[in-house]
Amino acid sequence: MQLSVAGQQISVEAGATFADAFKQALSNKQYKNLVVARCGESLLDLTTAIPADCAAVEPVFADSPEGLVVIRHSTAHVMAEAVKKLFPTAKVTIGPSVDNGFYYDFDYERPFTPEDLEAIEAEMLRIVGADKAFARQELTSAEARAHFDADGEKYKVELIDDLGVEQVSTYTQGGFTDLCRGPHVPRTGLLKAFKLTTVAGAYWRGDEKNPQLQRIYGTAWATPKDLKVYLERLEEAKKRDHRKLGTQLDLFSFHEDVGGGMVLWHPKGALTRAILEDFERKEHLKRGYQFVQGPLILRRELWEKSGHYDNYRENMYFTEIDEQAYGIKPMNCLSHMLIFKSRLRSYRDLPQRYFEHGVVHRHEKSGVLHGLLRVRSFTQDDAHILCRPDQLREEIIGVVKFVRDVMDIFGFNFEAEISTRPEKSIGSDEDWDRATDALKDALEHMDMPYAINAGDGAFYGPKIDIKIKDALDRSWQCATVQCDFTLPERFELSYIGEDGNKHRPVMLHRVILGSIERFMGVLIEHFAGAFPVWLAPTQARILTVTDAQNGHAEKVLRFLQEKGIRAEADVRNEKLGYKVREAQLDRIPYMLIVGDKEVEADGVNVRVRGGADVGFVSLSGVAQIILDAAHEPFKRGGMSYSFS
Repeated sequence: MQLSVAGQQISVEAGATFADAFKQALSNKQYKNLVVARCGESLLDLTTAIPADCAAVEPVFADSPEGLVVIRHSTAHVMAEAVKKLFPTAKVTIGPSVDNGFYYDFDYERPFTPEDLEAIEAEMLRIVGADKAFARQELTSAEARAHFDADGEKYKVELIDDLGVEQVSTYTQGGFTDLCRGPHVPRTGLLKAFKLTTVAGAYWRGDEKNPQLQRIYGTAWATPKDLKVYLERLEEAKKRDHRKLGTQLDLFSFHEDVGGGMVLWHPKGALTRAILEDFERKEHLKRGYQFVQGPLILRRELWEKSGHYDNYRENMYFTEIDEQAYGIKPMNCLSHMLIFKSRLRSYRDLPQRYFEHGVVHRHEKSGVLHGLLRVRSFTQDDAHILCRPDQLREEIIGVVKFVRDVMDIFGFNFEAEISTRPEKSIGSDEDWDRATDALKDALEHMDMPYAINAGDGAFYGPKIDIKIKDALDRSWQCATVQCDFTLPERFELSYIGEDGNKHRPVMLHRVILGSIERFMGVLIEHFAGAFPVWLAPTQARILTVTDAQNGHAEKVLRFLQEKGIRAEADVRNEKLGYKVREAQLDRIPYMLIVGDKEVEADGVNVRVRGGADVGFVSLSGVAQIILDAAHEPFKRGGMSYSFS
């Protein structure tokens, strides 16, 4: 039998496995790094006999994205085996791979402790050392059901029943068998770089009405070196945790009397987000957007008409006024459509670009709330563009370029992903196809690569999601542009075309930063609390050596404030070293030290955040240094900055 293996033509005997083929085609070093085989769209175990219809096969190596998924999934199985050995009464549920790691959910009578994690990890190392094979077996559903029922694994039985198929597969390593589609690494001995990290609560199948489980998280990598790099990054992420820095820098807080997911912005945090929002308003005006504003609540009938009531109701809050039901808005599109509909529009009036920093509320489960990154009340930099179909490509490109310009200012790299029609959705197949094609066409016209995220679009239309990478190479989804033919139809929006007849506009829903709260959380962690000069709530702090310089400090403060610089003076009767350390902890970009020499020369001694000592600078000179630093990020995109 002739087979193409990694581009080489080789001959293999009937019944040969993928491992047999790779031994011929790969070097010994490559073979040791191999985890599974790819034939067409399928990933298959190396021990699988080569199917007759497989003409070409490619190796999947441990350090590839697909290889890491397999390693992490296999490590999850090893963890489940270790848990069952140490805690025999624990019930196993599901254990998938996730970004940078894996988890497995267990039903156990008491919480797992940090000491339990250490014991589980030690047992995993013993299992890996035993180097047992992962053996796949095909069973009828009845056979598999009987096996797991006999072991008391009720969750596996439920999964088999829900699959509704005649045949399933299991994998066994050592004495542990798990229901699984696979594939897996050939042997446990290949899993040499893993670490258990945390335990969290989780509901069976994500439903709070179901039993609460314990989710053990871990991470796994191709090599110990990769694991070490990741763990170091994890430690750095803990230092950058926005919740910790938010308290330390006095930016925001949460209070149980207010309620979960509701942010209290302190003066410094409120000022920082005000600077961010002011910048955004100016950039929107430059790009032809008009400011609008809608109410926080709208009658339920409108949410029924839009489809939100049927497709998004579980994420909404409702109230009643004068015996009429109202929905608290989770998004701003309805008000913007009604503004468009308030007067007759000509084709010459399009596009209409409506922008609003709209406060919205969404019902998030308490278990998923996470600082600023997942809240219930937040502000979206929301806009809706109503345009003619022939304007669609240009408008989508305009949004993506807007995102690119803004993300460049913060130093974020990003990638695009198109999310397609979900199972729960409204609108015709034709409209969904038109909308999806329009998004693809715009990105392809820009020569921008994109991935497809099947089934994750909004219920009314497909979308481009922009995922940014922060300083720790973590991915965050912020900006999005959604193409919608359906809601304009439901709300009977129209414009008068060149032919004098009514035509239906297309609507683009889009955000640039997304949730301001979420973006602030991302920024805090990206910059480790040390905001760039233009965004820092305090750009300079004047530090006196003794009380004798207080008058000069006040003069410097007034001078800088008149130049539009956000400055403050620390004239406390404390040692200078103490004041400097506090300013560094507060992430102040510039520390302006005033002693007798600086008073005499009418200037300041400048220290930069991070430790650099500039030395003596005149008042006009230090103002220029600070203003230049504030403007620096904007020069790359030809943008401008001013906030007062």
